[in-house]
Amino acid sequence: MEKIVCFGAGPVFKGGLANYNTSLAKALDKRGDVEVHIVSWTQQYPSIIPRDFIDRKSKADLLEGTSIKVHYVTNYNNPLSWRKTVGLIRQLNPSKVIFQWSIAIQGLPLGRIARMLKNYSETELVFDLHFVIQKENSKTDRLFTKYALSAADSFIVHSLKTGQELESLFPEKKFFYTDNYSKTDFKDKAQIVKLYHPVYNMFRPDPDFDVEANKREMGIRKYGFLFFGFIRKYKGLHYAIEAFARLAARRDDVTLLVVGESFWQTLDNRKLSTRVKQFVFGIAKSVMVKKEDDEKNYKPLELIDKLGIRDKVFLMNDFVPNEDVHKYFQVSDAIVLFYSYATPSGVESVACNFSLPILATRVGHFPETVKDGYNGYLAEPNDIESMADAMEKIITNPVKREHVAEASREMSWDNYAAAILGKK
Repeated sequence: MEKIVCFGAGPVFKGGLANYNTSLAKALDKRGDVEVHIVSWTQQYPSIIPRDFIDRKSKADLLEGTSIKVHYVTNYNNPLSWRKTVGLIRQLNPSKVIFQWSIAIQGLPLGRIARMLKNYSETELVFDLHFVIQKENSKTDRLFTKYALSAADSFIVHSLKTGQELESLFPEKKFFYTDNYSKTDFKDKAQIVKLYHPVYNMFRPDPDFDVEANKREMGIRKYGFLFFGFIRKYKGLHYAIEAFARLAARRDDVTLLVVGESFWQTLDNRKLSTRVKQFVFGIAKSVMVKKEDDEKNYKPLELIDKLGIRDKVFLMNDFVPNEDVHKYFQVSDAIVLFYSYATPSGVESVACNFSLPILATRVGHFPETVKDGYNGYLAEPNDIESMADAMEKIITNPVKREHVAEASREMSWDNYAAAILGKK
């Protein structure tokens, strides 16, 4: 039986990457012809980062009924654990390690781990790329990214844009694209398996959920627009609120649902340890992050009162346990993704499993996945009026929910796992 290691955040962590890595492992395990191990971080980032990354609310065991084994071993801040990780993977002796790549700062440990594995084993190293070029695109980001990705044997991308970024990062390298992995001995070319972000099936509609009763209880009017997930500047909540305010000035049958945790506000600011972390992290950011990209003063929720729309906004500014995700999607009529830049979105994937129409900006991969007028509408980036118009179109010229389902029908985890194994 083939053995595969999925390296990335395990199910105890918050967020899309943990959900993604867990879902990938489950899809591979479901096949019955693969032994799957998750090798996970214990700490994913430098300890100075002032944020709690652990999911302390979800109660369901996401791995119940599987044969997946989870190993929490890799500490970003402890290089000795990197060597321990290599020892564990060598002992497991998998045919592939699939590394989840999502942020340049992890390039140092992942690059070192990958290089040690290449020296001591014949395991194939596959990097599953959620991005290549970060928005900040600093010299440090590029250095860490090149250090890690240059150790890969093959790559998986979820959009053509990500593949093109990879090619631009390594102009001296030759690549070839496929939609079905193949074991290749070509030494002068690297394989890019061009796939997609699979549709999450860990979140699905509850057939017993009373939509209308819950809309009344939550104070949601006839049409609900959902912003869901971590509140980060690049996700454009400020755009969504301003665009919604213009829509709400035109009609009174709409509600904006803002559901998610403020990314940098998860620790108790009264604690000395939090204040020390914030101070040290602030110094590091001043060196590595452009001023316009610093999220320290990003407070989009203040716009709700400033624009006078408090009575038309449902706000749940907290992390949502996995068990409760479905209800916010089931009471909504569209998902709002007015990002300033984008790589394939986990929130978009969740929306597809609820056949929820997509409102997105014309950035990143969205023009690949959102067919304007078919499964959603596209708005121009940085254009509030265009975004407000897209929101109104969902009401005046609604897209059929079956079109959303149809557009994502082939984007299943089963198909994704088969393509990674070369068994599509």
